[in-house]
Amino acid sequence: MPTRAAIDDFLAQKRIAFIGASSDPKAFSTSVYRELRGHGYELFPVNPHATTVEGDPCVASVADLPADIDGAIVMVAAEHAAEATQDCVDKGIPRVWLHKGVGPGSATDEAVAICRDHGVEVVDGACPLMFAEPAAWFHRVHRAERKLIGRLPG
Repeated sequence: MPTRAAIDDFLAQKRIAFIGASSDPKAFSTSVYRELRGHGYELFPVNPHATTVEGDPCVASVADLPADIDGAIVMVAAEHAAEATQDCVDKGIPRVWLHKGVGPGSATDEAVAICRDHGVEVVDGACPLMFAEPAAWFHRVHRAERKLIGRLPG
C-alpha cells in the first residue's frame, strides 16, 4: 500500500508522463488523462500506437520524453507494467505511480520491486483521481470506501 507522503509528493509535481494514454476518447485511461490535465498537470502521453492524446502530442516510448519529467503514471496492462517501469528507471524518472483501479492494474509485484530496487519513489495500487483535489464525488466515494475497509493510505 502506498504511503500518504508518497501520494502527496507525487501530486505536488506538475510535469508528469502518462504511460498507457489512449487516443480512444472512450477509454478509461483517457478519462483519467483528461481529468488530471483539468487539475493543471502538464502531461506527456506515451503510446507507441498514437500520435496525439486529447490533442496533446504523444511520444512512442519513455525514451522519447523530455529529460525534466517529475514523475510517471503507469497505466498499462499488468503484463506490461514491469517493462514500462524499467523504462522509467532507465529515463531517470524519480517517481512512479502504478495505477490500480478495477482489475489487476499496473501495480504488479515486479513493477513495485523495480522501483524499490532503484530508489524510485512508488505509489503502488491506487488511482490518482481519488487524491487529486478537488476530487469528483465518485472518487470521494471510492476514497471513503477504502478508508472504511482500512485500505486508504493514512
